[in-house]
Order: sequence, then structure tokens, then C-alpha cells
Amino acid sequence: MIIGSELIFVGNAVSTNTLASELIHNNKPREGTIIHTNHQSHGKGQQGNRWESEDGKNLLFTIILYPGMILPGKQFLISMALSLGICDFLKGEVQNCSIKWPNDIYVSGKKIAGILIENSISGNSIRSSIAGIGLNVNQVRFPAFSPEPVSMSMITRRRYDTGRCLSLLASQLDKRYKQLIAGQENSIRDDYISRLYRYLEQSRYRDHTGEFTGRIISVTEQGLLRIEKEADQIQDYGFREIEYIH
Repeated sequence: MIIGSELIFVGNAVSTNTLASELIHNNKPREGTIIHTNHQSHGKGQQGNRWESEDGKNLLFTIILYPGMILPGKQFLISMALSLGICDFLKGEVQNCSIKWPNDIYVSGKKIAGILIENSISGNSIRSSIAGIGLNVNQVRFPAFSPEPVSMSMITRRRYDTGRCLSLLASQLDKRYKQLIAGQENSIRDDYISRLYRYLEQSRYRDHTGEFTGRIISVTEQGLLRIEKEADQIQDYGFREIEYIH
């Protein structure tokens, strides 16, 4: 096992990603080390958002990786592999799990998990990856400003042992990471695209030109979202360049 080979628990943390960064800088830990906590005072989310979580109710952790086999131009493969690992874990508990590009995990249109990856690149190689993951497990009430939140407990009406969930999730993440190490990039990319939220569905979006109808048809090697617009026009979008409209 790589992911989950070592566990470091911190009762309360400012951010597990911040702790992971400090660990790498001061004393390079084993690859696959997981830093997990019950509560983060400033958990990081995408686009500078905070990840809100009740104390002890959910999984809040960061994985330290050294994916030197992945070229910087293909770094989105790391996000793909980890997103799939979360979906693989959730498959045993819930239905209708999908990945909202780039790496939010949705169940029946509501957000259950998120990933924030910070890569350190030197020359033509990735020196380290810090992958922060938040998964809603037992929390049933969320702040009003949270985007369409849901938890495992809300869906199944069961209460979960978060320690056991972390162990099972780490196992699924490890399988996907080993798939990446083995060079099975096409398999990971194909699985990721097939799991995309709204994949091949005609839906409403907004870009710099305004609202439009289109359908997600792929993701490029660089991680750009490819959408087929009306009149067979195909457009690739980077992070923050496209907005989903409900």
C-alpha cells in the first residue's frame, strides 16, 4: 500500500494541506502519508473558498505524493485518479455518484466531496503533490451558503465510523494511484470522462460570451473541459472559465 502507508492524526488543524506542505519542507515524509483531522479552522477549497465541516463529523485529510512519473503537462491525471478513487469508495454506499469537473464529487446533483491539489514542479518533473480531500460523512446540517451539500448519512440514514471510512477510502485511492503508476493513463482518462457530471447531456452554461446550451463531450490531456455548443462548435475551457447553470 502506498496511500495510507502512514497516518498522522491532528485533533485540530488550520489546514491539513498547510501541515503537509510544512512536513515536506522540513522532513520529507513517506509517499502516501495521510494527515487527517477532526476539524480545520481554515480548510481550503477551490477558488479560495473555505471547506466548512462540523467537528468530528466528516473526513478531512491530505495525502502526500511524489508522482515523478507524471509530466507536468499531464498533472491533471492525478486529479482524475483521486476523483475516481473517491467515486469507487462511494459506490459501495450510494448511487448516482459523478465528478463535477474539475474534481468535485456529486451524488444526485449535490456536492458530497471536494479535492484541492497543490503540485510542486521543478523543471520537467513534479516533485510533490499535496492532495487535500474533504468528504461529508455524518454531517446533516450545513451553512446556507454551501453549494448543494449532501453527506453519506443524509442519503443512507446511517451513521458511519469515520476511521473505517478513511481506511476503506485510502484503499480505493491507492488502487487508482497504482493504476496511474503502472502507466494506465488512457484507462484513467476514459473512466473519468464517463463519470463526469452532465456528460453528454444538453445543459445550460455561462462563459465570457453569456449563457448557452451545450454538452460535455470530453476532457483534454491538459485537463480542459471540452463542450460541444450549438451549431457543432467545440470549445475547451480552463478552470474558472465556465459556469454551470442549474
